[in-house]
Amino acid sequence: MFLFFVGCKKENKDSSFAGILTNTTNIEGKKAYLNSPFVTAGNRVYMVGHQDGTFPEIGWHIKGEMGGIWNHPIKLMDGFQVELYSGNDAHALDSAHTFINYPFANKHMYSVPNKGIEVDRWQFVPDDKEGISIQFVVKNTSDQPQDLKLKFTGNTDLSPTWLGERTQMVDGLDKANYDSNLDVWIAQDENNPWNVVFGADKNSVEHKAENYTYAGKGKAASLTYPARISGHGEWIITFTVAGSYKSKEAAIENYRDIKGSLHKDLAKKRDRYLQLASNSKLTIPDKNVQQTFEWLKYNSDWLVRTVPEIGTGITAGIPDYPWWFGVDSEYALKGYMAIGQSDVVEKTISLLDSMSNVVNGNGRIIHEMSTNGAVFNKGNINETPQFTSLIWETYLWNGNIEFLKKYFPTIKKGLKWLMEENDTNKNLFPDGFGMMEIHGMDSEMIDVAVYTQRAFADASKIALELGDESLAQSYGKMASTLKDKINKEFWSETFNSYADFIGTDQQALRLIDDAIVRADTLNKPWAVQELKKTRESILKYPSKTPRPFVLHHNWVVNTPMEMKIADEQKANEALQTAEKYVNPFGVFVTGIDRDESAGSDEGSFKGSKVFTYTGAVMTLPTGVQAIAENNYGRPDKALNYLKRMSRSFSYALPGSMYEVSPDYGMIAQAWNIYGFAIPIVQQFFGIQPYAAQKKITIELQMPEAWEEASLEDVIIADNKISIFYKKSNGQMSLKVLQQNKNWTVDIIFPVRKGNKQYMILESPTPVKSVDDQFVVSSKQASTELLISYE
Repeated sequence: MFLFFVGCKKENKDSSFAGILTNTTNIEGKKAYLNSPFVTAGNRVYMVGHQDGTFPEIGWHIKGEMGGIWNHPIKLMDGFQVELYSGNDAHALDSAHTFINYPFANKHMYSVPNKGIEVDRWQFVPDDKEGISIQFVVKNTSDQPQDLKLKFTGNTDLSPTWLGERTQMVDGLDKANYDSNLDVWIAQDENNPWNVVFGADKNSVEHKAENYTYAGKGKAASLTYPARISGHGEWIITFTVAGSYKSKEAAIENYRDIKGSLHKDLAKKRDRYLQLASNSKLTIPDKNVQQTFEWLKYNSDWLVRTVPEIGTGITAGIPDYPWWFGVDSEYALKGYMAIGQSDVVEKTISLLDSMSNVVNGNGRIIHEMSTNGAVFNKGNINETPQFTSLIWETYLWNGNIEFLKKYFPTIKKGLKWLMEENDTNKNLFPDGFGMMEIHGMDSEMIDVAVYTQRAFADASKIALELGDESLAQSYGKMASTLKDKINKEFWSETFNSYADFIGTDQQALRLIDDAIVRADTLNKPWAVQELKKTRESILKYPSKTPRPFVLHHNWVVNTPMEMKIADEQKANEALQTAEKYVNPFGVFVTGIDRDESAGSDEGSFKGSKVFTYTGAVMTLPTGVQAIAENNYGRPDKALNYLKRMSRSFSYALPGSMYEVSPDYGMIAQAWNIYGFAIPIVQQFFGIQPYAAQKKITIELQMPEAWEEASLEDVIIADNKISIFYKKSNGQMSLKVLQQNKNWTVDIIFPVRKGNKQYMILESPTPVKSVDDQFVVSSKQASTELLISYE
């Protein structure tokens, strides 16, 4: 991270993006990744292109159409091209030599060979508006004045989002017309009221239709502008691209609005992002982890998508998952609460709940919904129990009893549906797909069982909070039973791991055959050998009843530790086993994809040309593992996983972390914040909120390497809390600040942990000793402790 200062020489400084963004943090990209995607995002519109400034046809959900400029539920443009003319010489700005990413804007830098011309291209999307601003700063580095022309060619492609055909969104040919009064091109889909408008803040001298070279049904049209630039001077031109899926009039109004309030909107977004950075502000010795955490807050905001007719919610990832998901949200939103982005949490929950009720009506939570409201998957089995836990954990932060009342009916229906319609053999383990999208993995999956157990435990707490003691007792009993059954029936002594699933021998043998083909194709001889050995054991010792199987070593076998329901001994053994299935970037999705070089392979991910997660190391499994390690008092191990993930931060897209580590799949992914915010905010700094009781418990669990650390302005309902920690020479100091003195802060330290003995030397209030722990309770604005350890 560094600060970048730019000023305009000949133009008013306030007219440039650079002037407004002076002192704004930014990260420069790698030359090797200029031919890879970037995103400029707003909650209404976003743009995806390549870091070299081009707009290739990328993506697979709508093949070749996931790039360009999107105003969901429609696409506006495939992209644009820009050429500079010096006399008769044309110079295409299609090979940026540098890409710099800002939290809410981007910059491409070009050089025109042998002409003394440098060009900066900036872009940003204003909040709550249907358009984007693109600014070119053309610099004359020579002593002599230069006469240039800039030609901007827009490639319109007004077309529907994924699953558009389900809601009668039928793509037609674009028709483009030049409007001389506005000096803009306006394109409209011939079958729909979809429109896009583009033009600049200067007067054009030429407009013409161009050859459309993309695969869609769009049009290409250009505008040309003259520029006379004095020696060592510069010329600034700003383009606006705006659209509407309602009418031409709305698109024009959006164009005028964005063009007229450009600088105000950019400054406003800058200030909002400064606030995002200040919430849950982390300062630690490991600056790479610190920077990763800061930018993941920005990444989280990039993924907020609003379609007013449907709602607002976080989307899963860019560019191929820019719509709403159940399970992705159920992980990610827990992290969003911990970084103070609570408004979008409640909006996303409302959206998922309302659409699930429309589509299912039985408490089942949907899996995936496009931005036109079409639901692709009505819900995998794990998503319904995970919704319950999301509601409870959100309530711990917001303390709003009406929030619980609103969603408890969905929870009750969902748990009933889960157990009555999906547990065919009535052994309390629901059948069906969980997180693993492997054909045939739809029996009794470990993650479904674990998240079901957690759901009943959390539903019991919700029922108690709402005064239904009988239901709380019933749910609590189910949670206790499931915890015992999971530890007993899913555990494999042979592998020192929880099983992937419980199923019949026939199911296992079919999966083994498929897994052997997979492992052999990927050249994993150790996995082929292990799978064949398991097959021999099944055939030699057959079972007439379902039993646990460890076949794939899928990451979900670690969910009992993530949810902290594993027995202590089993947890330690399983966590050690899990260390075999990692590489320098994190945890393999499917353990049999690991090879003997995994521990030393630091290259980029060699993904298939056909999109696949085979062989992938992903951020979600790695984040889950960090949380699991912390749950069993192993913060140094947890930090190790965070460091692995941080190695992929800015690896390809500066300021972002890919879905598949280090550089494959989505360029920004919502659930990444889960893997950082929970370990850092709730585990290392130990912040456990209970907003309804105006109470915060702090139980630090710091990595040994962090001798000084702080976390400032963590928002909990109407309170904010900050923690400052320092240790040296056998003593540690802890300072806790809170904004609202009506709250109780309980600070807990162990009497003994491992080989360390702790003693509180100084405290503003009396120290209690409870269950081998020191407890300090305070309602003060500031609480300071001095603790010795030896």
